[in-house]
Amino acid sequence: MSEEEKKHDYSADSIQALEGMEHVRKRPSMYIGDVGVRGLHHLVYEVVDNSIDEAMAGHCDAIDVIINEDNSLSVKDNGRGIPTGIHKKEGVSALEVVMTKIGAGGKFDKDSYKVSGGLHGVGVSVVNALSSHLKATIYRDGKIWEQEYSQGKTLYPVKTVGNSDDRGTMITFKADDTVFQTEIDFSYETLATRMRELSFLNQRVRISITDKRTKDDEGNFIREDFYSEDGLKEFVAYLDATREQLTSEVISMESEKNGIPVEVAMVYNTSYTENLHSYVNNINTHEGGTHLSGFRRGLTHTLKKYAEGSGLLKNLKFEIAGDDFREGLTAIISVKVAEPQFEGQTKTKLGNREVSSAVSQAVSEMLTDYLEEHPDDAKIIVQKVILAAQARHAASKAREMVQRKTVMTGGGLPGKLSDCAWTDPEKCEIFLVEGDSAGGTAKQGRERNFQAILPLRGKILNVEKAMPHKVFENEEIKSMFTALGVTIGTEEDSKALNMEKLRYHKIVIMCDADVDGSHIATLILTFFFRYMKELIEEGYIYIAAPPLYLVKKGKNKEYAWSDEARDALLKKFDGGIIQRYKGLGEMNAEQLWDTTMNPEFRTMRQVTIDNGTEADRVFSMLMGDEVPPRREFIEKNAIYANIDI
Repeated sequence: MSEEEKKHDYSADSIQALEGMEHVRKRPSMYIGDVGVRGLHHLVYEVVDNSIDEAMAGHCDAIDVIINEDNSLSVKDNGRGIPTGIHKKEGVSALEVVMTKIGAGGKFDKDSYKVSGGLHGVGVSVVNALSSHLKATIYRDGKIWEQEYSQGKTLYPVKTVGNSDDRGTMITFKADDTVFQTEIDFSYETLATRMRELSFLNQRVRISITDKRTKDDEGNFIREDFYSEDGLKEFVAYLDATREQLTSEVISMESEKNGIPVEVAMVYNTSYTENLHSYVNNINTHEGGTHLSGFRRGLTHTLKKYAEGSGLLKNLKFEIAGDDFREGLTAIISVKVAEPQFEGQTKTKLGNREVSSAVSQAVSEMLTDYLEEHPDDAKIIVQKVILAAQARHAASKAREMVQRKTVMTGGGLPGKLSDCAWTDPEKCEIFLVEGDSAGGTAKQGRERNFQAILPLRGKILNVEKAMPHKVFENEEIKSMFTALGVTIGTEEDSKALNMEKLRYHKIVIMCDADVDGSHIATLILTFFFRYMKELIEEGYIYIAAPPLYLVKKGKNKEYAWSDEARDALLKKFDGGIIQRYKGLGEMNAEQLWDTTMNPEFRTMRQVTIDNGTEADRVFSMLMGDEVPPRREFIEKNAIYANIDI
């Protein structure tokens, strides 16, 4: 075999085992983040990542994800198939090595994979260790190979079970319910969102997801197929579908600088927010890193040079800042790095210094060419930048007014805030309550030591459609800033939140359980997502869940949070009287405490961001100007009581 052939040969000898995996089951959170819903779905991503790696290496163009009836899950691809030959060092099949040794895989052999995602090669073995049962089926060399495992241990040696001209790998696993602190129940929507994202990031790879637990009206299993011909260009168009586009087309490029493949797609819109999403080897780096800083530097330098040369800035009385070039910008940056260095265990911030200059150079070249070839778009972009600078100037003055009034600068707390006695933020919680009436009831029913109440009058400003200075001038928003104790940024870093000043580590949105209440809750969530995203990322934002019904019969009475629970209580009591709570004001203080505020019995939904790009799209669609997509979303999701973002 020639040296060139050896480079592309994927055989048993390509597999390197780095260490054992004895304590994966004892310390699962070290490997998958947590043992809740997020960790459960992370198992799927790790298996899919292996198939995506085959696609990135040019050996796979179809991946199927199947949620089975028993909540086991299968991932099948048409790649080369995991090698099944005997591993020289380990003395067993390479398949067994891959499945049962942590750190074993072709990803450590640079000739097999140039770049890869996943958990640095530990993925599929960790999935195996955390599964009560896993079955690997390999289509390779004209045969079908098979091996099964339980809690990471082999049940029998690798064997052939038939012949086939197909090729590829199929992994079917059942997550171990003794490990996970949640019901083993995969969310179709969560997985479909990630598969759609992967299809955009890996163009011309067909990815499907099928849910065999659910059938549509025609009796077919729920299924979606994702395929993107233009990759990031389509991704940006998808994210910005409900925003008004300023430029005539999506600006995009694919390049390779210093051996680093760089892909960028971007578009300007009429919004006032910056929406940048960055990826390294398909991993969403929501904390950014060197690739994001490279993008910002390349964008700012190139646009500033063009704007100054155009003469459009001559009447501007103050300097343009970096943020001004990114207002109303939606962009996706995707890089492939052979040996990525991530800061922290969560792999959400890239640290490779060489990536910054590669991205900056690629973006600068792309933008220079585009601005020269599209002078009309170039003028529109510069005019948008000038407007952003003027708005920022106005917003900084409004922000200064807010900061002067915060408790930390001696301005005092909002008059309508009923604060709690304790001052330890970890023990304190604040309820943002819809209306003065419900606020009064909440003040009577609360535990004064650790629960604060801030009534909000009516619907707060829709920040999705408001200029920044209008946001900081809004009375209800000023009250929230002041009550929470935080200030938002400076001229240099207008998006930084001084989290150390936060006065409560539980911020609870408490609204009526009706359409208006849901709208107000969504307005408040939109504000937090756009202006205080760190609060969501740190897990400080919650939504209260007041009951919908009280069912009474004689001395028996119980609350119900859904129609199904109400019907079950009627059956349990053999009839009864139903009281429907249309709003918080219909409950007395004792009832509100018992059902919604008492930490021992209440139900609260913590707001988390599983997928930043999808959250961005949903907020833009729900709170933007376009009615048809909002109506379609509501009709599709009306059966659900809440929106998972």
